[in-house]
Amino acid sequence: MEQYYICYPNGKFKALTMSYDDGRTFDRRLVEIFNKNGIKGTFHLNGGLTPDKEDGQRIPSGEVNELYQGHEVASHTYTHPTIERCPLDKVALEVLEDRRKLESLVNYPVQGLSYPNGSVTPDIMDLLPSLGIEYSRVVGSSHNFGLPKDWMHWQATCHHNQRLLEHGKEFVSLFKKQYLYLMYVWGHSFEFDRDDNWELMEEFCEMVANKDDIWYCTNIEFKRYMTAAHSVIFSMDGKTAYNPSNLVIWYRSDEKVMEIKPGLNTLS
Repeated sequence: MEQYYICYPNGKFKALTMSYDDGRTFDRRLVEIFNKNGIKGTFHLNGGLTPDKEDGQRIPSGEVNELYQGHEVASHTYTHPTIERCPLDKVALEVLEDRRKLESLVNYPVQGLSYPNGSVTPDIMDLLPSLGIEYSRVVGSSHNFGLPKDWMHWQATCHHNQRLLEHGKEFVSLFKKQYLYLMYVWGHSFEFDRDDNWELMEEFCEMVANKDDIWYCTNIEFKRYMTAAHSVIFSMDGKTAYNPSNLVIWYRSDEKVMEIKPGLNTLS
């Protein structure tokens, strides 16, 4: 019996995504490093703390759209409270007001979140989908390249100060195409300046850049793609496949890689 395996775009089997919080002015240098190496990042901002003019601390609102072009702007709540201590209705306002402010700056739906101070409860996770949130990142590191099993409790591979180069070398060397891998790095850009280790991110990005088998994506791109990939329906005889999403999804059967376009597909 013929079997079909989900692939990343263009048949790739490794994905890399980055996630950085708070919208500090050091994001400018980090974005420059990412852009130089063709790497995509997700930047979680606090709309209520984003200044209207330059203050030397955070990216001003008028710069947000241009600076993060090609990357993802996501929520970090409006004022960065420790939300597990807040009434649930106030948590909802923190998320919705952050979405409202950020969406007015970038002109697209903001559907990602990272928990401020790593603070979350099961009730908050249950609430988020009704607020338009598709995923949320927790703190801590898995130190592996596994895929998320709970989109509201998405744990990264590592913080950039936790064996980043070691993990990067291992990730680049992975070759078994029967698996899908994800390397997810998180942190805060101000930490590079505080720790005087910008060369760490520069070395990492140069190491992982321009690889034919790596998909460079934002957090929301990864989430949307994987959700769409799991929604594809194959006929029992394997001759047709229906893709209900608006994304092109890639599958592999034996050594053949195929595109599953939106709508009904006839498979040769």
